[in-house]
Amino acid sequence: MPSTAPRLWIVATPLGNPGDLSPRARAVLTEADLVLAEDTRRTARLFRDCGIEARRLQSFHDHNEAERQESVLRALREGQNVALVSDAGTPLLADPGYRLVRACRKEGLSVSPLPGPSAPVTALSAAGIPPLPHSFLGFLPRDASGRDALFAAFAHVPGSLIFFERKDRLKESLAQAARLLGPREVAVCRELTKEHEEFILTRLENSADLPDDLLGEITVIIGPPEQVSRSPENEVMALLEQEMETDGPQGKPRQVARRVQDMVRGWSGKEIYALLTATDRPGNL
Repeated sequence: MPSTAPRLWIVATPLGNPGDLSPRARAVLTEADLVLAEDTRRTARLFRDCGIEARRLQSFHDHNEAERQESVLRALREGQNVALVSDAGTPLLADPGYRLVRACRKEGLSVSPLPGPSAPVTALSAAGIPPLPHSFLGFLPRDASGRDALFAAFAHVPGSLIFFERKDRLKESLAQAARLLGPREVAVCRELTKEHEEFILTRLENSADLPDDLLGEITVIIGPPEQVSRSPENEVMALLEQEMETDGPQGKPRQVARRVQDMVRGWSGKEIYALLTATDRPGNL
């Protein structure tokens, strides 16, 4: 064990290639009294590949983090060494563990990071898209309205955007990003460090041309803004007036907001709806 003092170790594990596990990480995982794993089966396979015999392996994920936290804190108070790993890469960035680390800090229990692989950093280092500044968004919301709101919030934030997305939602999410963020570079990075690693470099506005059968874990990098990304409010107001005149007094605000959203850039449907309903429709537009 690199340190004799008991502590919670935050251990980065390989994204796919077992050779990326550091000697220090191997030592901590071998000697820890308890290893907390997001998926014990996946972590057990990694340990077999790396020749690690864990003393004790326990699941620790989004659905049981709250109930397991107190027993982990008790183990730390009793002087045990605990290691936390995610399915792959650096824990906490888009995985469980934040509440545990915060609780340890609050109690004065030692927490030490053991750095290593990280999908956002790995993708950014080899994609050829400007690395600084950048914002990591984690996993995108599952619902379209949540993704709209997220992209709208970052529409005029300088720098590149990095996020994870499922392959079956990739094209839909990129189409939303194109509408809300405007023309930009994009890199679709899949199977990082694995045999079929691939970087697909294209334009956000051309993302519909991406293959439909992309497989594996996907990290997406959208380049920084290339022009003013958010349509001016007066332009949005003019379009709202035009659409309300078309529909007449019986027009449904949500339908009008959705139509106008398709005509502008950088506005979520929720923002446009709020703008519309705040005008005491329709005459005050």
